[in-house]
Amino acid sequence: MKEEELPVVIAQQYRDNLLWITQAGENRLVVGSQARILYSDSLGRIEIARSFNQAVKDGRLHGPVVMSRDHHDVSGTDSPFRETSDVRDGSQLCADMAVQNFVGDAFRGATWVALHNGGGTGWGEATNGGFGFVLDGSEDAEARAMNMLLWDVNNGVGRRAWAGSDRANIAIRRAMQANPRMVVTLRNDADKDLIDKSLNAAFEKP
Repeated sequence: MKEEELPVVIAQQYRDNLLWITQAGENRLVVGSQARILYSDSLGRIEIARSFNQAVKDGRLHGPVVMSRDHHDVSGTDSPFRETSDVRDGSQLCADMAVQNFVGDAFRGATWVALHNGGGTGWGEATNGGFGFVLDGSEDAEARAMNMLLWDVNNGVGRRAWAGSDRANIAIRRAMQANPRMVVTLRNDADKDLIDKSLNAAFEKP
């Protein structure tokens, strides 16, 4: 897809990833391995996975590539103090999203999965669902990656869209356009004028 066809917020994300990849060799990262961190929507992650898998298949890379995620991502963490602090529909204190993410990734072909607690905010302050996925150049790896990454991202995007995030609403609509088999119920926004009138009426003096 050409950059001019992308929404502005998505185009910026893709440019950031391209810059990270092309300049990765110049960086000396101090946290974790020197193979982190990329953020992208589901379409971007699937294309990155397919590209890695193809590079292994045709010999440009001399061994398998592992894509993984522990926490701190759109679907992987329930933490009202950080990752889900912007979920404003009252469900930011629930730990359902990480559990659904962990189970969904397992059923969709992840090489390994993890469900754990803590992760940056401290024990008891977050629940995380993580995965690891081996791209070995096979057709099976590509098919499983496409299936799993679609869920891994859009589980959380859908929840944030329901909670009122405009950016998540854009992302989930694009994901459904790209994959007609994925159907996510979209929120219905109340008329702002009606909400304002109701609030004003509630606080009027008798």
